[in-house]
Amino acid sequence: MRIAILGSGVIGTTYAYAFQKAGHETFHILREEKIAAAPAKITVHLLDGRYNPKGEEKDDEYRVSLAEAGDTFDFIIISVAGGKLSDAIKTIKSRDIKGPLILFCNFWNERKQVEEILGDSEYVTAFPTAGGHIQDGKLNCVLFDHIMLESGSKARISDYAALVSLLNSADIKQEIPHDMFEWIWIHMAINAGVTSTAAREGVIDDPNRLARELMGDSKALTIAVRAIRETVKVVEARGADLRLYKNELLPYRIPAGIAGIAMKKLFAGNELTSRIMTLHNDVNDIMYGCKCVYDEGKKRGLELPLFYGNMERIFANIDGRKPV
Repeated sequence: MRIAILGSGVIGTTYAYAFQKAGHETFHILREEKIAAAPAKITVHLLDGRYNPKGEEKDDEYRVSLAEAGDTFDFIIISVAGGKLSDAIKTIKSRDIKGPLILFCNFWNERKQVEEILGDSEYVTAFPTAGGHIQDGKLNCVLFDHIMLESGSKARISDYAALVSLLNSADIKQEIPHDMFEWIWIHMAINAGVTSTAAREGVIDDPNRLARELMGDSKALTIAVRAIRETVKVVEARGADLRLYKNELLPYRIPAGIAGIAMKKLFAGNELTSRIMTLHNDVNDIMYGCKCVYDEGKKRGLELPLFYGNMERIFANIDGRKPV
């Protein structure tokens, strides 16, 4: 298959590497001003969790090819920072590039709002289980053995079977939640609880250090569990039935102290999970999810004292003032 990736970010390039190794053609859609600086190849260091639950360290190269105006693809992967979906679609349309879209994005929108941005484009919502960073032409990433994928009955693409075939060819399994939009909201709420706890002193400029400190501190993880219990109330207030997401929320239903100890052991014994926690260091993207949850909770008048207190210390440090 011919697969396009919007931009050259971590998530898109990680999955492009996996698809290229599986025999597919991969191309990157870049803005005109970035084409000249695009590398011919990227060095890859991958902790690959597809074949071994502990992960396998791999070093390789990824060949970079660029999409041309007017190209058509079997699928186009869009993985952009929160709030930038509209700009992503404009870039694709400005190049007259066509193909069904795979949305690998955090978004706090309702489905209707997303479809207003996408227009008549075919699309499917999904969520990657990968992460990392790119620096100086080197991709340092983690790839799990599955992604979260919208069900065929809710996807807005004409050939869902082709997408499943693509994923299977790269040994990427699919987990299908009740509703992909609600699952993403829950994911964002959980991350907001974790982030607000890790940065509860108000400083968030070094996410890598904060993640490492949090994972090694069972008391801090206990606080994170309590914060998550608050943040998921925001998702429930939006109309999601949390009973449909028992597996996702089970770790946060048990006594917080026990959960904190269990999470510390999980991070200590699972290199895949611990490494993905430390590799994501885009503060603006991290803060997008936190602020969405914070603003929604305030708008709905929810009592979330632990989460609000943590976030307001972060806001005060960033802006020099507390939000109103």
